[in-house]
Amino acid sequence: MGNTGSFKVGVVGCGKVGMTAAYAMMLSGTPTEMVLLDRNKEKAMGEKLDLEHATSLLANYVVITGTDDYQELTGAKLVVYTAGVAQAPGQTRLDLVSTNKKILEENLPKIHAAVPEAVILIVANPVDVLTYFGNKIVPDAKGKIFGSGTMLDTARFRFHLGEMLKINPHSIHAYVLGEHGETSFPVYAQTQVGGQKLMEMAGVTEAMIQEAYQKTREAAGKIIEAKGATYYAIGVVVTKIMQAIFSDSKTVFPLSIPLTNYAGISGVALSVPCILGASGVEKILEVDFSEKEAEKLNASAQALLPFCHE
Repeated sequence: MGNTGSFKVGVVGCGKVGMTAAYAMMLSGTPTEMVLLDRNKEKAMGEKLDLEHATSLLANYVVITGTDDYQELTGAKLVVYTAGVAQAPGQTRLDLVSTNKKILEENLPKIHAAVPEAVILIVANPVDVLTYFGNKIVPDAKGKIFGSGTMLDTARFRFHLGEMLKINPHSIHAYVLGEHGETSFPVYAQTQVGGQKLMEMAGVTEAMIQEAYQKTREAAGKIIEAKGATYYAIGVVVTKIMQAIFSDSKTVFPLSIPLTNYAGISGVALSVPCILGASGVEKILEVDFSEKEAEKLNASAQALLPFCHE
């Protein structure tokens, strides 16, 4: 496995999420070239200059381009798609469907024309609906177009579980799956911590796990209310995904991908555990869901189906 030589990344949409992702990726030292694309070229150029001023202090040099021209993406291995309107206080992610779907329909064919072989990571919301339509707009994408999905929810859940259990969240392998939104759900019945089942650990109760999940669910709303947007943690999520693609690491992440007869569900994109490598999502893993978890996955599908078939 692994990758050497040049690694070009494009970021489409230079808002807070796009730029925090670009900044985090730059600090990681992985990309050799980064293209910041925004319909407002002046903003893209300003962001480029601000990032460039840090390059002489970094271990690995990165060439940065600011542009509104999709042809500049040519040669990118990964395009991070963050274009669209952001969630406002009091809004759900699904409130953004019509506006952000139109923006995707306008932008995605231009991205695909410039870089037909690139992996495209959808981060804009509602991420599941946009991932579903992205695969409709570019059929035969074969795992190359997927969404960041519940990877952020999973990171938040592990953090809150770790906080309660006083265990490093790196050692907790619980997942949040389903919709990146109101109907997401935690999967923890099979979760192990150091070979011991989470539910069999001393002092662990179902109520404690539900409390950690509740904090996870409320996190985005609280952050948006307090400071207008969430962008630091998702910037790190994007960087982790980018590094897995760069190194072809075959890492398992909960990512949003269109499903076909997955636990009986089709015609919708939801987050399930996926193996991620250089060519994108290489395999979707089947999960041994409990009856309650299978019901929750189905509830996520039912919530999104009307939006995926408008």
